[in-house]
Amino acid sequence: MSKYQQISQYLIAFLKEEVTKTGLENVVIGLSGGLDSAVVAVLAHKAFGDKLLSIKMPSQFSSQNSLDDADELCKKFKLKSETRDISKLLKAYGIEDMSSLRIGNLSSRLRMMNLFDISARQSALVLGTSNKSELMLGYGTLYGDLASAINPIGDLYKTEVFELAKYLEIPSSIIDKPPSADLWEGQSDEDELGYSYAELDAVLKRYVDERAKKEELLDEGFDAKLVEMILKKIYFNQFKRKMPLIAKLTNRSVNHDFNYPRDIGL
Repeated sequence: MSKYQQISQYLIAFLKEEVTKTGLENVVIGLSGGLDSAVVAVLAHKAFGDKLLSIKMPSQFSSQNSLDDADELCKKFKLKSETRDISKLLKAYGIEDMSSLRIGNLSSRLRMMNLFDISARQSALVLGTSNKSELMLGYGTLYGDLASAINPIGDLYKTEVFELAKYLEIPSSIIDKPPSADLWEGQSDEDELGYSYAELDAVLKRYVDERAKKEELLDEGFDAKLVEMILKKIYFNQFKRKMPLIAKLTNRSVNHDFNYPRDIGL
C-alpha cells in the first residue's frame, strides 16, 4: 500500500468518525477550483457520497479557469453542487476604495458566511481546506477560509497535498496550474509569498516537524531571508491558529481545562 493510499484511507475514516460524533450526517465545502478544496471534496465524497454538498462562490474577481476547473471536478466525481455568486454582496459593501488585500479578506469571509448559512440549512458541518503550509505561515483569512468545523488536510504540507491529489486522480488542469486563492485578478500564492511551496515546505518540515533550530537551518544552506520570513510568520500569526483567548477566572474555564467527554476521546 502506497503512502498516499494510506493517507487517503485514514482521512476518509477520520471524516466519517468525526462527523458521526457530532450526530450530523451531512457536510458542505467551498469549492474554488483550486487544489486544496478539490482534494477535500473528493475525500469527503468518498466518505459521505451525496451527503456532501459543494458550494461554488465566484465573484467579479474570479478567473474563468477556476470556474471551469470546479465544474470539471464536479462532473468527473459526480459531486452535488450549488453556485452562490458573491459579486453583489461585494458591490453592496462598497469596495471601490479598498485595497486588494481588504477585498480578498472580505471575499473570503463572505464565502464562509455563505457556507455556514448553508450548513444550517442542510444540518451539515463545514469542512476546512487549509493545508499545513498555509496554517503555519498564517496565509489565510481569520474567520474566512481558516474557519471550519473539521479540517482533514491541516497536517499535510502543500507539496504533500499535490501528491495526494495525484493519487486521488484530481484533474491535471487543477494540479498543474499555479496555486492561487483566486481572491483578485492574477493573484498567485507563490508570487505573494516570494518562494515556491517546495522551498517553503523544506524549511517548514525541518523547523516545525523536526525541531531544527534557526542556526541549523542556516548551516544547512537554507536561504537566510527565507528562514527569517518563515520564522517571523510562524510566530506573528500564532493567533490565527488558536481559539480566542479567554481570561481565566474560575477553576473550569473554556479552552483552558474544561472538556466534554467526546473532546478527550471518551
